[in-house]
Amino acid sequence: MSLSRYDFIVIGAGSAGCTAAAGLSMRGAGSVLVIEAGPSDRTPLVRMPFGLIWMMGSKRRDWRFSSTPQAGLGGRKLNVPRGKTLGGSGSINSMVWFRGRGDDFDSWHVPGWTWAEVAPAFEEVEAQIVPSRLAHPHPLSEGLHSLLGGNGHEPPTPEYESAGVFHYNIRNGRRWSAADAFLRPAMAKGVKVLQSHSVARLGFDGDRATHVVLSDDTEIRANKGIVLSAGSIGSPAILFASGIGPAGDLRAAGIDPRLDAEGVGANLHDHPAVGVHHSGPHSGYGLALSQAQVWASAPFQWALGGRGVFASPVVEGGAFFNAAGDGAPPDVQCHFIPFYLGWEGRRYQRGRGYFADVGICRPKSRGALRLGRTGLEIDLGVLRDPADTDLLIKGFRKLRQLMAEADFGTHAAPEAFPGASVETDAQIRAHVIARAATAYHPVGTLRMGVGDAPVSPRLAVKGVEGLWVADASVMPAVTSANTNAPSMMIGHRAGQFIAEDVA
Repeated sequence: MSLSRYDFIVIGAGSAGCTAAAGLSMRGAGSVLVIEAGPSDRTPLVRMPFGLIWMMGSKRRDWRFSSTPQAGLGGRKLNVPRGKTLGGSGSINSMVWFRGRGDDFDSWHVPGWTWAEVAPAFEEVEAQIVPSRLAHPHPLSEGLHSLLGGNGHEPPTPEYESAGVFHYNIRNGRRWSAADAFLRPAMAKGVKVLQSHSVARLGFDGDRATHVVLSDDTEIRANKGIVLSAGSIGSPAILFASGIGPAGDLRAAGIDPRLDAEGVGANLHDHPAVGVHHSGPHSGYGLALSQAQVWASAPFQWALGGRGVFASPVVEGGAFFNAAGDGAPPDVQCHFIPFYLGWEGRRYQRGRGYFADVGICRPKSRGALRLGRTGLEIDLGVLRDPADTDLLIKGFRKLRQLMAEADFGTHAAPEAFPGASVETDAQIRAHVIARAATAYHPVGTLRMGVGDAPVSPRLAVKGVEGLWVADASVMPAVTSANTNAPSMMIGHRAGQFIAEDVA
């Protein structure tokens, strides 16, 4: 049964989906329906920057994916949180805003995607987002500016070694996601949104994608086309369910192949990272008697003025540096958290402290998303390439040095974990294997490009008509920092490309 018809259906109201839908509407390309599997983002825990600690892993607004056992991590499985609400992962993340390095885009070698060509799109997105420096960082976070030099009190950049407080998509102490900046203004101009409905598969007339089938078997038709914006896990998963992917895997899972596309699901990767914990009675935020007033006043400070600890995005700053310390461009990124994080596996632990991690900007390792006999298999391929492990060991050593040199004043605290017992390369390697995770930036599963890439430089799915992809899955390689801003840029350009190509 056909519920309705729209010119375009955008699957996923995440960072890219919101900007793509707004772009199509703004350019008068036709009527637009956005389908989001999750509920509204209208809840204080999404609006509140600190609320991310409850949103990540929540049953209602996180898909709560899990990886396969990672060979490079001794067989450990990793959590893969992905947002399931309006705003997508941009509604449960730390709101860090980085474009990446200019040569990230040049090195993609994709026609139309050089730095010179994407920079104007970033500027147009930022005119709506207006990212800004965190208004009231902890003194520890302010102390990061004493490291590395070169950027003063400006935000650090992956273009050169630098440190300090980050910029964020936060307004008045509240999250300002792509749903706020792009989707809601577009809704006021006619874009429709269907919440809490999952797309089971796509429907076709010949080689043309013509409709979506919801999990309750409802069909919704698209006159002009369908845009996949379900993310690096969700978008290829929908293609698999629709018979597009490696034919052998599809047949083994009981799905008749429509299009044998080996590249669908390949090239999955993320930023691997490992951290160091500091603890002391006068250091960062934490569950301690001395912090009782801070926590007691936090709800009121945030509700009345967008201030206090609940206005913190948790990750308040960091650095970019070269792990070998040889003056070359940064190859690792640090995220700094002025909160006590336990390392023993319990969610809530008493104490005060701070935490910093180091992650690889441009990992070499690659994994894949596959459709196995029992469902999706998410192999992030973390540390599959030994060069990544070696770089992380060097980065970990340099991170320790920077944390020891930082001017944290009376808030400075000694390293608590892993501590002095982990010092040699062999010990650090064991620590990395036992503790490394990812920065929650999965990309690449629908790589765009020429040749055997499954998606064209104009973001069309090859071998199919009327179907495009607009999310981080199209990145040939991850950018050198957090991926939220590049995802919005991709969605913004998708709106432009698609409107032009159907005109």
